[in-house]
Amino acid sequence: MTSRTAFRQLSVPARLLVVNQFGINVGFYMLLPFLASYMSHDLGYSAAVVGLVLGVRNLSQQGMFLLGGTAADRLGCRPMIILGCALRVVAFGLFAFLTSLPGLVVAVVLTGLAGAFFNPAVRTYLMHEAGERRAEAFSVFNVFAHAGTLVGPLLGAALLAVDFRLVALVACLAFALLTVAQVLVLPRKEVEPQSSGVLDSWREVVTNRRFLAFTLALSAYFGLYNQLYLTLPLEAQRVSGLSWAITAVFVVSTVIGVFGQVRITDWCRARWSAGRSAAIGLACMGLSFVPLLAAAPLLPTRDVGDTGGAVLPAVVPVLVTTVLFTVGQAITNPFAMELLPIVGSERLAGTYYGFYYLVSSLVAAGVSWLVGALLDGFTSPELRWAPWLVLCAVGVAGALGTGLMERRGLLARADRDRSDQEEAEGTRA
Repeated sequence: MTSRTAFRQLSVPARLLVVNQFGINVGFYMLLPFLASYMSHDLGYSAAVVGLVLGVRNLSQQGMFLLGGTAADRLGCRPMIILGCALRVVAFGLFAFLTSLPGLVVAVVLTGLAGAFFNPAVRTYLMHEAGERRAEAFSVFNVFAHAGTLVGPLLGAALLAVDFRLVALVACLAFALLTVAQVLVLPRKEVEPQSSGVLDSWREVVTNRRFLAFTLALSAYFGLYNQLYLTLPLEAQRVSGLSWAITAVFVVSTVIGVFGQVRITDWCRARWSAGRSAAIGLACMGLSFVPLLAAAPLLPTRDVGDTGGAVLPAVVPVLVTTVLFTVGQAITNPFAMELLPIVGSERLAGTYYGFYYLVSSLVAAGVSWLVGALLDGFTSPELRWAPWLVLCAVGVAGALGTGLMERRGLLARADRDRSDQEEAEGTRA
């Protein structure tokens, strides 16, 4: 099945959501990749201050995921989606006019809050809208997200030739148009009444052992996903000495995501269960680092601009890893999104999504810190395998955990879950 065919099979609201995700990623990646350089070179802030500001953005988003998901369950997904986009309008507008540190902190906090409100809500809305074809819907969602991730930096780089403030204003305009479109077009959905309070719903989440085991296993996905922006670009530049090698990593990953995602999901659906697909995807992501594990100790570090010797053979292990890594990511993500309300709850899907992303973001931060420390500390050639071994282990551990849950039948919809869903459908009827 092609991406176009899969898109046409979606409902009208689902189509709006995936197109909306394209616009969200265009606007976001139009500005954020250039923010550190803007603060450092144009505004003169130190690297420590820039790191602090970017860390505040991550914390304001990750720390609020649970609250955003809970709000989606109780106030409705549509209001939270609109609120998330509207906050981005304000945040990116502030980037255009404020250069003081307090102003930039306010802007990044609002950017993070927008993501915390938007992300669980849009996935919960799409989950309910997709019915029994959730993996396929999230597969199309990922295609549009990848496309936006590709277009955003290209557009941002073109506008940056004029001025960073122009980048911020265009991104602000994009989010404003998306906000208006959602207000006018995104259908309202009846909010299912909650019989328990917020604390009771959180207690249900943290006492759901099946969900906690799933979250811990699948958090490996996010721990590895961050390496697309951390270790893979660093290794590409280290072995080549060329900045274009970093671009090659993102281009290869994006092309596979845009043109291969739907086909990969269909291929897995025809052969494996959702749980087995997620386990195989995690294993593929982890084992994708084997080429670097084997090659990194043999490849010397090149200075930037050093084009002597054969550059292409040195980059091949990074590109092979990128291909296998992206295929594993394409296998894992749609089926993880399908399984999450099964191991969690349809009734509190937003709360479960929020908690899942909160825990996963903390695990991702820990893995990235550990791997970064190994990259800095183990610079001698004979120890350069260490970071890649850790990443292999993370992926394999996640795959083993997911596979064990699948084997024990913990990733199938339980009778209690089916009863809850039927009861909820009867209430709505």
